[in-house]
Amino acid sequence: MDPSLDNQKVNYLDLASQAPTDGGVRGLIDYLISLIPFHWQLVYSANTRHQPNFIRFESGGYLYLFDHYSALEPSGEVAIDQSVQDRVIGVLGRSAPRRAPRRGRRRTWAPPPEELAGAERDQGHFMAHTIGGGLEINIFSQSRTLNQGRSAQGKCYREMERYCRLHAGTLCFARPIYADGTSVPRWLEFGLVREDGSLWVEFFDN
Repeated sequence: MDPSLDNQKVNYLDLASQAPTDGGVRGLIDYLISLIPFHWQLVYSANTRHQPNFIRFESGGYLYLFDHYSALEPSGEVAIDQSVQDRVIGVLGRSAPRRAPRRGRRRTWAPPPEELAGAERDQGHFMAHTIGGGLEINIFSQSRTLNQGRSAQGKCYREMERYCRLHAGTLCFARPIYADGTSVPRWLEFGLVREDGSLWVEFFDN
């Protein structure tokens, strides 16, 4: 795997520039939703040393792209590799702000103990509960300063979530970017399409 962030970026501006011009912002959003997961797969495959097992599913109104590597191991299709964990590759959908209390349960896996040691890590959410994100697969090991908005990057991250909350139906996406085989991202990409059709995409250290 190449741990360089530059090699794992997707050119969303280029994708958006190829969208049909007669559909307005709604057409742009539909176009991006149809293409973004495919480009995530391409970039992930090029930067991952193991054979990915891509699956897609919906949860809480969001589309998840997932690498279910462990499902290939029992058949012998791939070697058993304890250093490779099943993990989310990306999440995208339209924000659905809500104020209802959280329901459900956290997913059964837990990040390695060292990743949550002391006050360094939180169980973060790829999509915040306030914009429709749930529990289970939506949870990951996140830097506490980022998750709680305690740094410059954290404040930017929270501002993007706030935009999605204040503008229901905003296309937003989160993409964890890994530097090893674990399910703990080295970086987190968060992006959205503003009401005027412009893209806002940022990368955060995790």
